[in-house]
Amino acid sequence: MLRRQDVGHRVVVRRIVGSSQNRPLYTDALGELVELTETDLTLATAHGTLRVPLRDVHRARRVPAARRPPAAEVAALELAADEAWPAPVRARLGSWILRAADNWTGRANSALAVGDPDRPLDAAIDAVVEWYRDRGQPPLINAPMPLAAPVNTALDNRGWTARPLVLVQTAPLAGVLGAGRDQGDLPPVELARTPTEDWFAMVAVHKGTLPAAARRLLTAVPETVFAHVRDTDGKLVAVARGTVTGPQRWHGVALLQTAAGARRRGLALHVVQAMAQWAAERGATRTYLQVEEHNAEAVALYQRLGFTTHHTYLTRVAP
Repeated sequence: MLRRQDVGHRVVVRRIVGSSQNRPLYTDALGELVELTETDLTLATAHGTLRVPLRDVHRARRVPAARRPPAAEVAALELAADEAWPAPVRARLGSWILRAADNWTGRANSALAVGDPDRPLDAAIDAVVEWYRDRGQPPLINAPMPLAAPVNTALDNRGWTARPLVLVQTAPLAGVLGAGRDQGDLPPVELARTPTEDWFAMVAVHKGTLPAAARRLLTAVPETVFAHVRDTDGKLVAVARGTVTGPQRWHGVALLQTAAGARRRGLALHVVQAMAQWAAERGATRTYLQVEEHNAEAVALYQRLGFTTHHTYLTRVAP
């Protein structure tokens, strides 16, 4: 049977799905184990999330991982993503990065557990807790998987919970640019160095009120672009933010949003491709984004653009 140490790893689960002639019927599921409780286990499979009651599990075991990027590549992408989302308050714990931004987004208010914290793991977790509580914030740790599997195991043992699994997805820029449709009937994408006030307002609908730290974070990266799409009345109908960061010149896509009344017109694709062209002109060849695994509509869109999951991460929350 599986243990908490297997969370973040590839597993196969044989489960009972019925019976025939007084004999149980089985089916196998293969995926990444993202949660294990006293009653259920949850897999991230190629077809979506699968929750299985433990009473239905006949057999389960860890299996060799599918081809994964090297740990150094995962770390490099995480650091490029951190550079693209720079929390204004920062500190170091060995190679770990402690970040705070007035509680706006988990990414900017969690310790990035990449590399060596330069002390025993339990002492590192204690130091993270103290740093955040000194600032009146809940202690959070961003744990990329399976790179930070030991961290996740230690946090499990201490009773930390987890926010929804996040997929870090990547794609070649050339593939994104070649995945388009005829966009002649869509309004143009305006790419600006500075966001407008209605851009901030549209982001706030989904991300909550933006404190001053959020505005500093969003505008601090030297190579940043803010996408605005307006209808014929001048009303904002789509927004996004793009960056180019890191030694490998990663293009990051974030805050892609379409107004409720303007969806299913291809605006999201329109915006992503406009930003991809901007990034390609600045030497980027690959792009990444971060999306919660349960956001099926967004995952399907990104799949059509050629994005695949590079790695995943969990934001862990102190008890």
